[in-house]
Amino acid sequence: MKTKEIVLTSLFIALSFIGANIKVMGSIAFDSMPGFLGALLLGPAYGAFIGMMGHLLTALLSGFPLSFPVHIVIMIDMAATMAIFSLVYRKVAEDEEFSLKAITLAGVLGVIMNGPVSLLMLTPLLLPVIGMAGMIAYLPVLSGIAALNISLAGLVYKLLPNRIKKVRKKI
Repeated sequence: MKTKEIVLTSLFIALSFIGANIKVMGSIAFDSMPGFLGALLLGPAYGAFIGMMGHLLTALLSGFPLSFPVHIVIMIDMAATMAIFSLVYRKVAEDEEFSLKAITLAGVLGVIMNGPVSLLMLTPLLLPVIGMAGMIAYLPVLSGIAALNISLAGLVYKLLPNRIKKVRKKI
């Protein structure tokens, strides 16, 4: 890894830690915004790592409220969400510095991955514990916070100077 990649990845993980302290419900927090931003700037692998570490920090700060195995599954989902978000954005945006169409499409997929797909992956572990009503109650919260995290990441990315956005082309 290059020094710039290590520094930026560490910075985004530190920002995830700050976001992990802004909780909405249990371990649902604003920890993924840096992961989405990292995915835009650094690419799918770095975004996946940042998203995974961001959720680990949130779960750790929350005391693993849903159990350690559940949070491992969520970490895997967060990694997949960031990677898919980055890949879709890059494919649709092509060489544009910022593409509203690409951020919207990638964002919709990110919300779907972070909301319904995440709950579907967790059904065998969570359904016996919180029941169908609990699962349904999580859906709008997960999806809404994912949409806010993605919107914030997209806004910050758009406002970044072009010289910083060019990092994604070099890495």
